[in-house]
Amino acid sequence: MRPVRLSPALLAHGVAILEQLLAFDEAADKTLSRYFRAHPKLGHADRGVLAQTCFTLLRRYRSLSARIAAIFPAASAPSPRRLFLAALLQQGRAMPEIEPLLHSGEVQGFAALKHFDDGTLTAAERADLPDWLHIRLIEAYGEAETQALAQALNRPAPLDLRVNTLKGERDAVLAEFARERITATAGTYSPFAVRLAEKPALARHPLFMRGIIEVQDEGSQLLGLLLAPKRGEAVADFCAGAGGKTLLLGALMANSGRLYAFDVSEKRLARLKPRLARSGLSNVHPIRIESERDPRLKRLAGKMDKVLIDAPCSGLGTLRRNPELKWRQTPESIDELTQKQAAILAAAARLVRPGGHLLYATCSLLNAENDWIVDAFLAAHPEFVPLSAHAGLARYNLPEIGERLQLFPQRHGTDAFYAALLAKKNT
Repeated sequence: MRPVRLSPALLAHGVAILEQLLAFDEAADKTLSRYFRAHPKLGHADRGVLAQTCFTLLRRYRSLSARIAAIFPAASAPSPRRLFLAALLQQGRAMPEIEPLLHSGEVQGFAALKHFDDGTLTAAERADLPDWLHIRLIEAYGEAETQALAQALNRPAPLDLRVNTLKGERDAVLAEFARERITATAGTYSPFAVRLAEKPALARHPLFMRGIIEVQDEGSQLLGLLLAPKRGEAVADFCAGAGGKTLLLGALMANSGRLYAFDVSEKRLARLKPRLARSGLSNVHPIRIESERDPRLKRLAGKMDKVLIDAPCSGLGTLRRNPELKWRQTPESIDELTQKQAAILAAAARLVRPGGHLLYATCSLLNAENDWIVDAFLAAHPEFVPLSAHAGLARYNLPEIGERLQLFPQRHGTDAFYAALLAKKNT
């Protein structure tokens, strides 16, 4: 397929979008969706170029800003226009395509961007990370692993699906995609995962509409497999959101027992309802709560066999999909999140029966949201003991998994996830 021809009109749209995105006050996909709704005459191909280029810029914002500042030192700050053009070059667009869009005197500078010596940048600039985050990752993982992690986070994520085993089988789904000439492969670890080579629209696909497939990262699926709920158990998804993990837990329970989906947001739970209807699950009970201290939780205290806490977190493990988060989060926002995470973990733990299991999970890369939260909880709650994630996931052939689950894009090809499995003592 031939690339979309660049034009002044397309550039103007890109600049207008970036002026909104670079405020870093909301999710990038929301900004793009709102802009495209306001400009319905934009064609599908043009929207694709705009979205892809803006996401490239968000991923490489720091290094591209530093390069532009070095090449055009007279400017006060890189403009959205120059950033958009630099992102086009970063994607592999040739200079002859860019030149008609340049102002006089810019051609030599943008040609230099193609051959810029990144050795003149700081390590954090080369990694496209803010200084504070770069420092924390090096403290946690070392310089070499942080470099590999940053490179992986700067690549677009693949599209992963989960096959709903209540309604279909993975081999049948793969065969259907093959008939439609949609390139798909079985996931590496999850027995329910399917990975697509491209990102076709699936909202109206028969497999999706019939509830046979759901969009879900393979790493997210492994969280449900680690908790391993069984038929007939009482299970709670404490921070259910729109219910991706809830649906997996329900399928693992074979649509039996009772599965509670708690969340503080009515809007998020509302998005769960149509997914539930497609899934065929009848054992799920969505309940909106005011907070982790909601009185309605007390009646379930000590009655749950399994509890999943997919805690509200920085989301830094999902930078392949949400690159704006590294520019939106701050050390102060992380401190606020850790207080909330500790409170949620302590509250959810009250639901677990003696002998039951509790899984604390995040999509964060930071020790402050992961090990430190769990270690502090265990120190304050001696009735809980850790279980081995390696043992729990042994049959799925996951490399480099220890006592606690840590998934990384550069090692496992998934989003970055953290999970600690805990058991409540019988006595």
